[in-house]
Amino acid sequence: MSETTLNDIQKEIEELKAQLTGDMFKDMEIRDKIHNLEMKVKGVKPVDSKIDCIGCSG
Repeated sequence: MSETTLNDIQKEIEELKAQLTGDMFKDMEIRDKIHNLEMKVKGVKPVDSKIDCIGCSG
């Protein structure tokens, strides 16, 4: 992953975190997006997974 792409993803994560309200139900979709971006940055998949993570699209 290029440095520019990594910086863009980190910026998007920060923007999403700024939108969090503290209400678990309202924040669910935003937290899911943050999780997916963080997984992409880290380049990880669920441990001991024989299939790709459906929720993470990874």
